[in-house]
Amino acid sequence: MIDNQYIDQLQQRLTKLENDLADPGTAGQPQRYRALMEEHAHLKDLHRKATEYVHLLQQIDDNQALLADEQTDADLADLAREERATLEGHRPAVERAWQVALLPPSPDDSRNTIVEIRAGTGGEEAALFAGDLYRMYARYAENRGWKANLIQANPSSRGGFKEIIFAVEGEQVYRTLKFESGGHRVQRVPVTEASGRIHTSAATVAVLAEADELDGIALRPEEVRVDIFRSSGPGGQSVNTTDSAVRLTHLPTQLVVTCQDEKSQHRNKEKAMRVLRARLLDLKRQEEADREADERRTQIGSGDRSQRIRTYNFPQNRLTDHRINLTLYHLDRIMAGELDELVTALAEHDLESRLRAHLPSNGKTSA
Repeated sequence: MIDNQYIDQLQQRLTKLENDLADPGTAGQPQRYRALMEEHAHLKDLHRKATEYVHLLQQIDDNQALLADEQTDADLADLAREERATLEGHRPAVERAWQVALLPPSPDDSRNTIVEIRAGTGGEEAALFAGDLYRMYARYAENRGWKANLIQANPSSRGGFKEIIFAVEGEQVYRTLKFESGGHRVQRVPVTEASGRIHTSAATVAVLAEADELDGIALRPEEVRVDIFRSSGPGGQSVNTTDSAVRLTHLPTQLVVTCQDEKSQHRNKEKAMRVLRARLLDLKRQEEADREADERRTQIGSGDRSQRIRTYNFPQNRLTDHRINLTLYHLDRIMAGELDELVTALAEHDLESRLRAHLPSNGKTSA
């Protein structure tokens, strides 16, 4: 159990962090400053939750002491008994809040994201489904007050997308969208199918935390090959009379990013660099997670692009998320951007998994 000594230790560490952050020399070390700020925010929340929990336990003990005292009169005992029942009712929520605060914060949750959607098996129908997914996320971003900006699109001949990449900016974007990575399967009658048979198609989604200058993602000029060419649209027709499209190849990893949506070669290169840095950060995070494979398997946010995570059944208006065995029967509203119920369920499941992985099996905390 936690005690006042533990809270005092937290306060001492917070005081030291605040002194370090106030030191003018710290401001000149951006990476250290950000690390100190993140630790301070985490410990401040931990201190608040621990103080609340200890205070609650003390109140319960005080009421118990009154009830155990033979000199306590009947009216006071009744009040103590009622108050203890109320406090015990609050205890599970306060204890859980404390346990959640113990979890190490994700370094990426507050970042903006790059979302990549690619058509999979299913030909033109898969491309149409990729377009539907893009519109679903764009509407959800609008509902949340986020900003979605198109980076690159490779349209198909019937209005879908073979590939579409866009950035989403706003509060806690990556934390909210990170569980969307994986394989998405659709079951419906394609507009391209004259006989009315239900087909199964697929698309993949990758949600990447956007890199910033403090991540140490070095892109040395000699490691990035830049190819310039003329933009093209569906069927290969030219959509630009100048050589403005840009293809970047990161030679050490062979990652390739193409951008041709802008008329400006400079803007296309800028957008492509943004995506490349996000992919390199994702690669770095994957390598870090692979070193903690046991912990990674307990979580649903592994980001395995080959994993089939969800099925969208249009004839039955049904969505099933296979990772958490959740089935919802309002697919039409979900495709219109109403993702909150799904996002909340995924986040809650992940939280419970992390609690089981990080806390003792008996659920108790220790100093």
